[in-house]
Order: sequence, then structure tokens, then C-alpha cells
Amino acid sequence: QVQLIEFGGGLVQAGGSLRLSCAASGLTFSTYTMGWFRQAPGQEREFVASIRWSSGSVNIADSVTGRFTISRDNAKKLVYLQMNSLKPEDTAVYFCAADRGSVQAMGVTPYGIDYWGKGTLVTVSS
Repeated sequence: QVQLIEFGGGLVQAGGSLRLSCAASGLTFSTYTMGWFRQAPGQEREFVASIRWSSGSVNIADSVTGRFTISRDNAKKLVYLQMNSLKPEDTAVYFCAADRGSVQAMGVTPYGIDYWGKGTLVTVSS
């Protein structure tokens, strides 16, 4: 059974930083791409970043390039999203995702993603 569990969300002031973590289990990790999406109230789910377990190749959304980074710890089966210089518009529920497609494919659409976590709320105050 595949499980993706996010943690690390919370309230932070604009300009601050947070690191989200996603604990993954039940996957054949070498065949999966892991990623982060976010969804603000009333908006579509939006791609943030993805990383290939095996190669470490990454894809970062233009909206967060230079502020967010994605990484993974293969031994601990954790995927991280380091968020710096946070803005109020970064406020959203952040979801961990796993898919057998490429890092680029994950950035195309959230529809059809194999597995999702339940999300963790990030609130950035102005």
C-alpha cells in the first residue's frame, strides 16, 4: 500500500522559510518521480516541483524558481521542499505526489497522477 505523508507546514511571515517533508512508503522508488503541488482556495491544483528518485533530475515551476528547491533522501525515503523568501501568494495546501512519468510530465498536469498525499497547509502572512 502506497502512502505519502506530508509534514512541516505552518504559519510563517512573508520573507521567511519553511521546509516541507514527504515520507513515502510502498513504492518501487527507482521507477517513480516525486513532486509537490499546491492548491489555494478557489484555485486549481498547481505544479510546484518534481524530482526523479533514481537520477535526482528536477523540474521547478517558473513561479517558484530561485526561491524553492526540491531534494530527496533515498535512505530515509523522504522528499523535501525547501521554501525561501515566502510570499503571501504562496499560501496554499501543499500536496506530495508520486507518478511513474518523468519530471517534465509531472509539470504538465495534475490529472492522472498515480498517488497523492493528504496535504499540509502553508500560510504566509504579510
